[in-house]
Amino acid sequence: MGWVGRSIDGFAKWLLRFRIISIPARWIANSRPAWSFISRTDRVRERRMKTRVMSSELPKHVSIIMDGNRRFASDQGLAATIGHRYGKEKLEDVMDWILELGIPYLTVYALSTENVLSREPEELEGLFDLYVEGLKEMADDERIHRNHVRVQVVGRMDLLPERVLDAIEYANKKTSTYEKFVFTVCLAYGSREEIVDAVREIAADHAGGEIQLTDISESEISKRLWTGEIPDPDLVIRTSGEERISNFLLWQMAYSELYFTDVYWPSFSRHDLLEAIEAYQNRKRRYGE
Repeated sequence: MGWVGRSIDGFAKWLLRFRIISIPARWIANSRPAWSFISRTDRVRERRMKTRVMSSELPKHVSIIMDGNRRFASDQGLAATIGHRYGKEKLEDVMDWILELGIPYLTVYALSTENVLSREPEELEGLFDLYVEGLKEMADDERIHRNHVRVQVVGRMDLLPERVLDAIEYANKKTSTYEKFVFTVCLAYGSREEIVDAVREIAADHAGGEIQLTDISESEISKRLWTGEIPDPDLVIRTSGEERISNFLLWQMAYSELYFTDVYWPSFSRHDLLEAIEAYQNRKRRYGE
C-alpha cells in the first residue's frame, strides 16, 4: 500500500499550491481544535507505549550523554547559556520519568574534562553556576527524599571550582544514606583518566604488597573506577544526532546497548525516553557471545 500513501501525499501537496486550499488548511492546522486533537492523540500513544514498556523487563541502569544544548540555543537565536539552562530543566523532567518507571540507576554526562579545558571561561562560569543551583535544588527537593534518591558526582574534582565542590558535598550529605535510587552526575569526567587512576591504584597496591599480579582482574579494575559502586549501564542514550561515545564510561559500557537520537537534549521528551527503552527491550543482549 506504499504507493497509495505516496499518491495521496502527492495529491495533497498539489492541492496546497492553490491559495483557496492552502489558506483555510493553514488556519485549520493552527487552530485550537487541531492542536487539541494532536495533543490528545500524542498522549494516547504515549500511554500505550508506557504500558508496553512497563510490561517488559526494564533496564536497571540508564546512562545519557546529554548533547545539543548549544545547538538548540543557536537554532532558537539564543545564547549558549540559555541552552544550558533549558538542558538543566530537561534533566529534572527526565529524573521524574526515570523515577516513575522505577529504574534504580541514572547516570548523566554533564561535563567532560575536555570541556573544562576548551570551553570559553564565560560559558564555563555559567555552567558551574547551573551545577551549584541544580545540586542544591536536588538536595532539598522533597521528591528526592520521598523516593530515597542518592545524588553523587564523579569526575576530576580538582578541575572544579570551590563553589561546585561545596554544592557536591551538600548533596552528598543530604542524600548519602539513600539506596533505592542512585543518580550519578559525571562532571569534569573523562573515562580514560578514570581508567588510568584505577591502574595507578592497582600499581600502588601491588608495589605495597597488597595485591599479587595474578589477582588483578576485571572486577579489581571495575571496583576502583569512579563509578565502582554502581552496576554497568544497560542502556546508553545519546541525543543530538552524534553517534560516538566521547570518552564516556568506556570500560563500563562494554556490553551496553547504545541508542542514538537526533533530538537535541532540551527537546528530549518522555516519548523519546520510552522509545529508547522500547528499542532496548526489542534487542537481544549477547554480552559478547
